[in-house]
Amino acid sequence: MKVRAYLLIEASPGTGTSVLAAVRALPATLQADRVTGPYDVIAVLESDDLGELGSVLRDGIHAIPGITRTMSCLRFAS
Repeated sequence: MKVRAYLLIEASPGTGTSVLAAVRALPATLQADRVTGPYDVIAVLESDDLGELGSVLRDGIHAIPGITRTMSCLRFAS
């Protein structure tokens, strides 16, 4: 079963558009949108297992310039 995460991203001022483009370019990204409120981008990511998702977050998301903080919310299978 695929592992899905809803990722809430805070970005440095003026970097939201470039952060959005970089997140959308990741193969694990199903959807990413700019939003208002305490977060700047919300993304839906999916991978084959939890370890792979961790790699996407560590090597992909956290390497994007302009991201200052993230919160990952994992989907529980029903």
